[in-house]
Amino acid sequence: MAGARKSKTTGKSAANGAHVLIVEARFYDDIADALLQGAVRALEAAGASHDRITVPGSLEIPAAIAMALDAKRSYDGVVALGCVIRGDTIHFEIVSEQSARGLMDLSVARKIPLGNGILTVDTEAQAWARAKMDEADKGGDAARAALAMLAVKRNLAKGGKR
Repeated sequence: MAGARKSKTTGKSAANGAHVLIVEARFYDDIADALLQGAVRALEAAGASHDRITVPGSLEIPAAIAMALDAKRSYDGVVALGCVIRGDTIHFEIVSEQSARGLMDLSVARKIPLGNGILTVDTEAQAWARAKMDEADKGGDAARAALAMLAVKRNLAKGGKR
């Protein structure tokens, strides 16, 4: 895919013993499956374990993460997976902006490493190009981002500077 780039950061050293929560929106089941496959593959390749929660749509993801954290579940990081495809109304903007804002607010307030794999696209074809593991693999990218941020958190906790 033109313009696609792969992250070189794997977070592999941070994944030692890491337990990650995947929260996935199932509004577009087939796209969700592709995103999930990429995320699981990336986590397993890094040696991390995971739990999974499903929610109806992307707007519900931040609330589900907060509920899981409030339930005193022990997670080292979170991966959010979903897809929002533009339609004819402002619903796209609301869901895209509010889900991203909710994730950022949670990550900062709770100090939880988080990878945002919620696709915000104009067409289903764009979603597929981003979800497939042999193309952009945004599910895998989100998992790697969560692990990379976990590496940052663990390094800083040890007195590191990066």
